[in-house]
Amino acid sequence: MVDVETPSGKRFDHHVLRMPTDAAGSLVVVDDAVLLIWRHRFVTDTWGWEIPAGRIDPGESIGQAAARECLEETGWDPGPTEPFISWCPANGSIDLRFNVVRATAAVHRGEPSDPDEAAKVEWFSLSDVPDLLKAGEIGDGLSVVALLAELAGI
Repeated sequence: MVDVETPSGKRFDHHVLRMPTDAAGSLVVVDDAVLLIWRHRFVTDTWGWEIPAGRIDPGESIGQAAARECLEETGWDPGPTEPFISWCPANGSIDLRFNVVRATAAVHRGEPSDPDEAAKVEWFSLSDVPDLLKAGEIGDGLSVVALLAELAGI
């Protein structure tokens, strides 16, 4: 809880979630196919397709963290990467910044090193993404923003 004072002078208590670090994800698009993971989120008890992502560890750059998470979760090493998009997904209640890098190449290094992150790893045609969104199979807001930005040609 934080004590908030508005510009008009009103005060109120507000729930705020402070994150210890920002997050980074990899949007890997090779030959019009995008790399996604199928995973369970216990908070909402839902399954869905997501881009590989996770916390930025101390001393890591956004690109290093995004590439590490992608390799750990998928077995694919993306690169080279370039900054793509960055935003605060819920800046009224959480201080998290989500950063996405984009890669147009990837090398398969083997099985994911973290088997708890993804039940499946698949490449999807970008043309399939709107149908996956409509079907509710991509419901993670961080992935939705990155994928819609890609489809919009940002």
